[in-house]
Amino acid sequence: MQRVTVIERFSKTFRDNPSLSKLLIVFTVSGGGLVAYSEAEKSYDNSNAGELVEANKRKKKVVVLGTGWAGTSFLKNLKDPSYDVQVISPRNYFAFTPLLPSVTCGTVESRSVVEPIRNIIRKKHVDAYYWEAECIKIDPENKKVYCRSNLSINGNGKEEFAVDYDYLVIATGARVNTFNIPGVEENTFFLKEVEDAQKIRRTVIDCFEKASLPTLSDEERKRLLHFVIVGGGPTGVEFAAQLHDFVNEDIVRLYPKVKDSVKITLLEATDHILNMFDKRITAFAEEKFHRDGIDVKTGSMVVKVGEKEISTKDVKRGEITSMPYGMAVWSTGIGTRPVIMEFMKHIGQGNRRVLATDEWLRVEGQDNIYALGDCATINQRKVMEDIAAIFHKADKDNSGTLTVKEFQEVLNDICERYPQVELYLKNKKMSNLVDLLKESKGDGVKESVEVDIEEFKSALSQVDTDMKNLPATAQVASQQGVYLAKCFNRMEECEKNPEGPLRFRGEGRHRFHPFRYRHLGQFAPLGGEQTAAQLPGDWVSIGHSSQWLWYSVYASKQVSWRTRALVVSDWVRRFIFGRDSSQI
Repeated sequence: MQRVTVIERFSKTFRDNPSLSKLLIVFTVSGGGLVAYSEAEKSYDNSNAGELVEANKRKKKVVVLGTGWAGTSFLKNLKDPSYDVQVISPRNYFAFTPLLPSVTCGTVESRSVVEPIRNIIRKKHVDAYYWEAECIKIDPENKKVYCRSNLSINGNGKEEFAVDYDYLVIATGARVNTFNIPGVEENTFFLKEVEDAQKIRRTVIDCFEKASLPTLSDEERKRLLHFVIVGGGPTGVEFAAQLHDFVNEDIVRLYPKVKDSVKITLLEATDHILNMFDKRITAFAEEKFHRDGIDVKTGSMVVKVGEKEISTKDVKRGEITSMPYGMAVWSTGIGTRPVIMEFMKHIGQGNRRVLATDEWLRVEGQDNIYALGDCATINQRKVMEDIAAIFHKADKDNSGTLTVKEFQEVLNDICERYPQVELYLKNKKMSNLVDLLKESKGDGVKESVEVDIEEFKSALSQVDTDMKNLPATAQVASQQGVYLAKCFNRMEECEKNPEGPLRFRGEGRHRFHPFRYRHLGQFAPLGGEQTAAQLPGDWVSIGHSSQWLWYSVYASKQVSWRTRALVVSDWVRRFIFGRDSSQI
């Protein structure tokens, strides 16, 4: 009895003091060596949220919609205690989505990639509360969001309520884009949520169990074991690789009689898979899949998905063919959620695909509403739209002409406000503005040479051609969440002392520096303990060493030491015992 009490006390101590859990993990990983570790942050318990509501009325109320990468990064980095934060999401956890393909085949367990959102907010210095509900309407005029709870109370249906806000942070993410192709919604599996990965895992085992029944014909058995993945992007490619490894390393030992009937097909509408990667990675991935027996069909556009057959159209020849399948996974892109579409129509953005924000992540036309992650895109202002204002701001003596020296004085502000200028100079291998003026006026340009407004326009006429939208990735959403939290942390200070670039169309400076995305690289796991890595500086690595780099990065990017320990232990378990193929 005393032993049980000691164990309970030991467990409670670690739950109440997360820093001890970190120390235990570091101690274990270090092989029992001496480790010094300090925990800087104090844990705050927000369990008495109701008692604090009255005390928090004087605080600015921030409502956060969503608990994905953008919303969670914002919450983790928000440190100013002057805010009262209300988190609203139908999902009461954060999911590490890059590992969802690993969940589909049992390489990692679903519980290992999720962290309860209440675990995250209870450690904050900020007063933060969570409600499990879905936003159904945004009312910017009255500063309200209308929500519907996913939980039925006393059998009276789902409750609806309204929430006031001073600042609204929209981080609802996106939904799967089916492109209105018949049968996709009804007959395919998506891979965007943890529940999707769990369904795929159960269905894969279902297919093998059904194919093992003695009453099935060979034709039906081959159909059941034909797995089709639609979409040759990183998610589709990684799932195909995970499924291949699962079948060849684990399934064949358990279902030896049906192993020869398994077929994996990857469909891609463009000419190559992994189009966003370096051509060397694309070529290696296609070659490796060919060696592994994965049938890669490029230039194949899905036009219809039936219950047992999927129809594709050859992009070049226009021929339509059908193939039987047992399970199909749809991984082709994202679309806007209905509540965001309605909000866009309300604020005059109904003709856009996603919410448009400025470079500070504010929804265009809305001073107190921010949008980040997959539901929004930055509408970078073009230089040529402001060319007259830029010229006037740089022309300090109002002479009607600019010297190279005058332009050089505002170049840093121009490059910060309009990043396409810096990108254009970099792509043209130009070190400064003098080189740009040389290209426009010819050689021999000196600092004393003056240019008028027309020559100025000519010099900058091409800089907007290199503008690109940011990709809808976890990396972008995470960096946006961190950036916005830092802005909120310094809101009051920057109101008094703005730190951003010059306002070319106004007076003074912008409050904050605009958001800048820093690309840290991308991975494409290809199976067989091989991964392709494309890192900054056009550095490409493919093979087993990149796989270990992938393990290190994904372990370090977990949002808590709990999930980090669980994920690493799952990898170790898989190496020793293989993947679990049981149906639970």
